[in-house]
Amino acid sequence: MVDAGRPTPERKRFFRRPLVWIVLMALIAVLVASFWSGGSDYEEAKTSEVLTDINNGNVEEANLLDKEQLIQITRTNGEQVEAFVPSGMMETVAAELEEAGVEFDTEVNETSVFVSFLLSLLPIVLIVLLLLFFMSQMQGGGSRVLNFGKSKAKMVSKDTPKTTFADVAGADEAVVELEEIKDFLADPKKYQELGAKIPKGVLLFGPPGTGKTLLARAVAGEAGVPFYSISGSDFVEMFVGVGASRVRDLFTQAKENAPAIVFVDEIDAVGRHRGAGMGGGHDEREQTLNQLLVEMDGFDTRGGVILIAATNRPDILDPALLRPGRFDRQIPVDAPDKEGRRAILAVHAKGKPFVPNVEFETIARRTPGFSGADLENVINEAALLTARRNEKAISLDALEEAIDRVIAGPERKGRVMGDDEKKMTAYHEAGHALVAHALPHAAPVHKLTILPRGRSLGHTLVLPVEDKYTQTRSEMIDTLAYALGGRAAEELVYHDPTTGASNDIEKATKVARAMVTEYGMSAKLGAIKYGTSGSEPFLGKDYGHQRDYSDDVAAMVDAEIRALIELAHDEAYAIVTEYRDVLDQMVVELLEKETLDTEDLARIAARVEKRPPMAPFNGTASRKLGSPPVSTPNGSKPAAEGPEEGIEIGPATEGSGPQA
Repeated sequence: MVDAGRPTPERKRFFRRPLVWIVLMALIAVLVASFWSGGSDYEEAKTSEVLTDINNGNVEEANLLDKEQLIQITRTNGEQVEAFVPSGMMETVAAELEEAGVEFDTEVNETSVFVSFLLSLLPIVLIVLLLLFFMSQMQGGGSRVLNFGKSKAKMVSKDTPKTTFADVAGADEAVVELEEIKDFLADPKKYQELGAKIPKGVLLFGPPGTGKTLLARAVAGEAGVPFYSISGSDFVEMFVGVGASRVRDLFTQAKENAPAIVFVDEIDAVGRHRGAGMGGGHDEREQTLNQLLVEMDGFDTRGGVILIAATNRPDILDPALLRPGRFDRQIPVDAPDKEGRRAILAVHAKGKPFVPNVEFETIARRTPGFSGADLENVINEAALLTARRNEKAISLDALEEAIDRVIAGPERKGRVMGDDEKKMTAYHEAGHALVAHALPHAAPVHKLTILPRGRSLGHTLVLPVEDKYTQTRSEMIDTLAYALGGRAAEELVYHDPTTGASNDIEKATKVARAMVTEYGMSAKLGAIKYGTSGSEPFLGKDYGHQRDYSDDVAAMVDAEIRALIELAHDEAYAIVTEYRDVLDQMVVELLEKETLDTEDLARIAARVEKRPPMAPFNGTASRKLGSPPVSTPNGSKPAAEGPEEGIEIGPATEGSGPQA
């Protein structure tokens, strides 16, 4: 039951709007003016009627109101009327009244001084208030109209629900580094006695969704000191100098309450590399960055303020911002490993019902490369699906469906494919699965389906057995062959490839180009990096720079990329040709069930043998057993120290890369 006497939040927000108060003030002013001016008991009449009454002697008395240009008369029958007298005719009317022998009085019925002042001032006040209102809307609030240079940082109060390090999972190394910051703020003498200096700045960087902002909130909850939070975009305005002023104001507030922590989210909005881009830098952004550099480690060396910043793009930050003395400590926050994913799933699963057979270890293995935000989305999608099915607990099937939705998008049940297109899609996906099953370095196939999902007509899902951080050349060639397995199956069965392999070709070309130009996996071109990284964010940074290799080398790069693609394609084509009967059987069951899992694939492809390892690459790779690794006492297998007799070793050999 709602208390009628207590204002609701909607009513409070309504009366906080400046435009509402402007209208109320205008209405009050009009009411006051009408009250002070009073009313009139005379009825309105035409000027000609009043003049006729005067000439006919029908007027007993009259009043001339000079200021309002009115004449008020009392007729012989007792009626009281008033009429407007045009400017300049007041004296003529007075003369006619004297000639008719009518007594009249000339009055100057002036309005009170207060009402006159109010009426004259009201338009100016309304115009000023309207201007202030529109300016406040442009600046995002009436309280900041004239405070452009004031900081927009929000101070975390004691009443705010606290996030602690116990709420953070999958980022143990970052938590250890940040706990040292909290420990210094709590007990600085322990470090000062040893002459140690706490870092002035801590930069959290990593892919989106890995928990950088969550870590900052945890520091705020654990620190027990004033914590100021602001976004990098809040510094940048259309007025030059406003951002620098806000930086000064922010650090002034923090120093007055030192020790304190300042957190700047998405610092790349203001800390981008200076002097990069077409047409010069942005004056406002560069002034803001300069002021930030001075506040962090400038001439004023007063300490007590620790700056924590987060960004997805550390490569575009200005070098002066990253040097020691400013961001002394740079903490990577990468996508979690399997144990980290399991811990993150357990955190987000708190308070949600699950069926007994759900194991987060299985879900963690199913989600390699997922960030913390992705895993949170998986749990949320599974809960939504469970509610949609009117079930009481989240099942493993709901989690599997949620993972597929996050990876490939929602299932498109409304898209109905014809029988021929469905069969062609089945051969495409079966080609991927068969090639992956036959290659020694390809990840195991977890599921393949021909149900349209997202923008794809079907997909094959492979899951690595363990998290890997490096890849050998042989593994990358197997990746290329797996990507082209669908195209090879289409060519074998239909002799006419389709557009369905466009995304596979794009990914394969990208991998092959990286192998040649970045990873030095070409025997002809050697271990040399060609060109610049394709992720350069500035259009003008390398504008005008010539390519760092000749046209002849460019032709060799293209030839090597094509050779890798053709090698992978031939490998995939050989597999689907050798095991054509397995491919057909897989398609038959796929058309019947629409989805095959690991057990189905293992049963169908039981007789498919793994291909032999790739021989050392010397320009023409082949599936021949190369030089075996040398066994060491501790069980590890480094690269062979030298080639066997009769085998030529190229620049990269099997197992020669660093191990994860």
